Amino acid sequence: MWSYIFLTIYVAKYRGKQRRDMTTKAREMEAIKTDALLAYETVQHNCAVSRETQRFKDHVMVYQYAERLVQWSLNGLNLTQSSIFTLGTALLVAVSAYKISIGEQTVGEFVSLINYFVQLQGPLNFFGTYYTMLQNNLIEAERLLDIFKETSGVVEKEDAIKMPSPRGEVAFNNVKFSYQSNKGEPVINDISFTVAPGTKTAIVGESGSGKSTCLKLLFRFYDVSDGSITIDGHDLRDVTLDSLRKNIGVVPQDTVLFNATIMYNLLYASPHASETDVFAACKAANIHDRILGFPDGYETKVGERGLKLSGGERQRIAIARAILKDARILLLDEATASLDSHTERQIQDALERVTAGRTTITIAHRLSTITTSDQIVVLHKGNIVERGTHNELLALQGRYHAMWEKQTTIEKREKEKLDRGNESETTE
Repeated sequence: MWSYIFLTIYVAKYRGKQRRDMTTKAREMEAIKTDALLAYETVQHNCAVSRETQRFKDHVMVYQYAERLVQWSLNGLNLTQSSIFTLGTALLVAVSAYKISIGEQTVGEFVSLINYFVQLQGPLNFFGTYYTMLQNNLIEAERLLDIFKETSGVVEKEDAIKMPSPRGEVAFNNVKFSYQSNKGEPVINDISFTVAPGTKTAIVGESGSGKSTCLKLLFRFYDVSDGSITIDGHDLRDVTLDSLRKNIGVVPQDTVLFNATIMYNLLYASPHASETDVFAACKAANIHDRILGFPDGYETKVGERGLKLSGGERQRIAIARAILKDARILLLDEATASLDSHTERQIQDALERVTAGRTTITIAHRLSTITTSDQIVVLHKGNIVERGTHNELLALQGRYHAMWEKQTTIEKREKEKLDRGNESETTE
């Protein structure tokens, strides 16, 4: 019995390593498949279908080999366990036969001994089976258990208060911040500025200057390293996350939609909104008529990540969703950066209606979209280098002026090139 238990535990530990390796290979195989499917356009653009197919096949072969090792070790364990019982039974019979022959044991005692031995086989088999099953389940759950062990970088205080309905005054007070992956180098370096209630503030700067980080800190995806961010005088760290985020609407650069209906995605920010409210929000976002043009209207499935819709349609749905949330503070993270000029103008018209009367902070790449902002903050390497209105910053002849001149020159050339193309088509 002890040899059976020892063998089961020893081999199960060995099989645990193989099982863990097989699980890892399975995850890698699924990751490659998912990666190729999500990036199918890139795969097609680069004529890489055969390459991705072979890559997937290679990982399938690696996974199958790992799976075979697990199955072979299980077969070996079962064979060894059966051999122990068989040898044990043979040894018991041999010893009992000898003792019966010399008169030290009766036939009745031999039958009882065999009966006890057979009855012992069931519990030992039960132990072997369920010990292996338990170990397999724990290995499968390891990744989930690791997630449970992770601690959030943003922790809500036990005495956090619920944020009252805000007027919308946002203040950055000597804010410093650095990502852990950035080896402590500050992304935001001692910046201070205030956004008055109901006004529009734009944040501009080159890539990596800290623009999007400001919005992430305001939404409290991260806590500041030093300084504070307040809304109506309330430090973000002193209010509950739920009450903070309910009062902030966001229109991101790349709107991700769920693989569900348009109506489901619109109601995501405000599940109890009425159909009338949804229609009104979509009209304000200039998307209502377009949705009605789809065969299934608002019940149209948008596909994974909203791939069945154009970029402009996804952005307008995001704007409508922000309208339905009816938040006092609105964050626009380069909401029109990836759109063509015609669609951008339509989106800008919708945004003008949405931002009216709300505190709005805009991250902008195209400076032409923020000329009417009440305040423009120019960042450079995490520092505020200029601040003022569009005209004030142009008069400074500084960094903002250089960015404006560069963009207007490029846009002028593109317009001239487009005009020449239109003239050629007209001549033909």
